[in-house]
Parts: sequence; structure tokens; C-alpha cells
Amino acid sequence: MPLLAGQILTAGQAERLKNAHYMGVASGALTSTTTTYADIPGATLTLTTKAANATYIAEATLDANVVGTSPTILMVGRLMVDGVADTGLAVKGMVVADRATISARWQGTLAVAGSHTLKLQGALTAALAGGGVWQQTDTKLQVTISEVV
Repeated sequence: MPLLAGQILTAGQAERLKNAHYMGVASGALTSTTTTYADIPGATLTLTTKAANATYIAEATLDANVVGTSPTILMVGRLMVDGVADTGLAVKGMVVADRATISARWQGTLAVAGSHTLKLQGALTAALAGGGVWQQTDTKLQVTISEVV
């Protein structure tokens, strides 16, 4: 949003000068045993931007509990933005039955103004009996929106 010399700043423009912060905290666990991605309950945010080309930084903390083990299979978490998978994954190896908090960070642009949905999903890189559980305890999605463009 360019400001020109002599321009009167409106309340709407001033509001967009500060970043907006959102948090979606998991409300339940998700067990993953296949390569099919599923939503992590509660780790979803719906927000509204006022300007086109708003940028986001999304940070995920995922509580990954390995139940079934494999030297080659991974638990993977991803970010969905308006129904499209963002690039990059949060990854947890399944070599031993353990539990770890993993994280990932994404950034991008929301091309149009209006309502947007960002959410976390989990899956495995191959099918595995027992699989892994994305625990509710420490799983959350934090998003910062900047509309100064």
C-alpha cells in the first residue's frame, strides 16, 4: 500500500499497517496410518484479509508420537492454504517408537482479498500398521498476516 506525499491516511489504511496474528490449537489427535492426508482437528484458521496480495508467515508446532516403526517411513505434516498444499513439510522419522515436537515454517501470498482458510494436515510417506499419532497436546498453527503491500 503506497502512501503518497500529502495523502490523508484513512483508518482502514492505518489498520492494515500492523500485522495480524492468529492461532489455531489442535482440539483432538489424528492417527495416520496411510499416505492419505487428513486434517488435524482444530489446527485450522479462517481469516479475512482486506487487501489483495497480503502475505502470511505460518509456523506449525506438531506433537508427533510414533507408534509403528519403520526405518524408511516418515510422519509428515503440511500446510493447506485455501485448499492447496503449500510447499515444504514437517518431518518425523519413524525408526523408533518415540515422541517429539517438530516444527515447520511457510510463507506466501494471498492473492485476493477476502476469506482464507489455513490448516494443518498429517499423513505418512507409506502405509504402516499402528502408524503415528499427531497429538493434541502441543500441536498448533500460528499465522501472521501482513497487508502492507
